[in-house]
Amino acid sequence: MNKIFLTLSILMGLIVLASNFLVQFPVKAYGLEKILTYGAFSYPIAFLITDLANRTYGKLAARKIVYIGFAIGISFTLLFSTNFTDLISLRIAIGSGTAFLIAQLLDVQIFDKLRKQKWFIAPLGSSIIGSTVDTFLFFSISFYGTGIPWFTLSLGDLAVKLFVALIMLIPFRLLLSTLKPV
Repeated sequence: MNKIFLTLSILMGLIVLASNFLVQFPVKAYGLEKILTYGAFSYPIAFLITDLANRTYGKLAARKIVYIGFAIGISFTLLFSTNFTDLISLRIAIGSGTAFLIAQLLDVQIFDKLRKQKWFIAPLGSSIIGSTVDTFLFFSISFYGTGIPWFTLSLGDLAVKLFVALIMLIPFRLLLSTLKPV
């Protein structure tokens, strides 16, 4: 197996694990605890990984990285960050897995459709749509009916994810020149 492909797969799993852990912690600075969690800062990196894989290896390989990253991330989340006696923790694992698979596979498809556009259109367009779908699926599955302000948290997280998606264009462009299709 290609070393870069394996590295991207493992990184994807680690991003899922980190984001699932960090989403449990609201950002308390500046009174943002009702609208933002720390998971919003790490999760957009998953879209960067998917988009790099898609551009470099094509959509079939990008899908494989999504599936491998999903297996690694959810396995580690269940092992290290899920309290099986806590319903919220279980809902986070279920919400994360559902949202991740749907949003990342959607990202792969959208990126593939937009790949012939200017270099930034595919990663930005697919990340915006994927982040939006992911955010609302994750927060509604994980926190609906719990008393946690999931809708305002999802709006705050989405705003940060969209901002980070813009910033991720920089490493995307820089890494494109170093990743060579196999």
